[in-house]
Amino acid sequence: MDNFIQLLTVHHITAVCDVRSSPYSRYNPQFNRETLQKELKGHEIAYVYLGKELGPRSDDPGCYEDGKVRYDRLARTDLFREGLRRIRLGMATYRIALMCSEKDPASCHRTILVCRHLRDKDTHIRHILEDGSLEENGVTIRRVMERLKLPESDLFTSPEEMVERAYDMQGSRIAYVQEVEKPTHQSGQEANLL
Repeated sequence: MDNFIQLLTVHHITAVCDVRSSPYSRYNPQFNRETLQKELKGHEIAYVYLGKELGPRSDDPGCYEDGKVRYDRLARTDLFREGLRRIRLGMATYRIALMCSEKDPASCHRTILVCRHLRDKDTHIRHILEDGSLEENGVTIRRVMERLKLPESDLFTSPEEMVERAYDMQGSRIAYVQEVEKPTHQSGQEANLL
């Protein structure tokens, strides 16, 4: 927690927006929603939970295909758009850090889903890396493209189209997949009794 607070303080963050679908951690309980909120308040950093709006999971079955969330569908929901609106509104007053549980922004929905739709000419997006350094969003996306072995452009695809392809491909790779409940096996004798 001390390292987390230090990273926020060094970068003059005044509000943390928690975009985890489930704001709890079995392994790091200090990052559970209520504990985190209390700790941040003690350092005069505001906390808002927007995991329902901007999290990588959805309660809307229309956002899934074969049990896997589709970021393109999620991004079209009213709930998601409301979350983006709240972030933009907050940016007028606060210096905001989006928080999730994945440390590498190239592998996290906060970049691939949320920041993708926050990008515009007036929004400067940088990622705080584990070592405390900042990485421009464009650099993060270039890292994603390198991992996916995508060129920056080719004869038929513009650089902008290639970036969108990278977002789509990485979104498909990291998207949440619902757990399928397996039916419990019943012995023949039990089945006959039912």
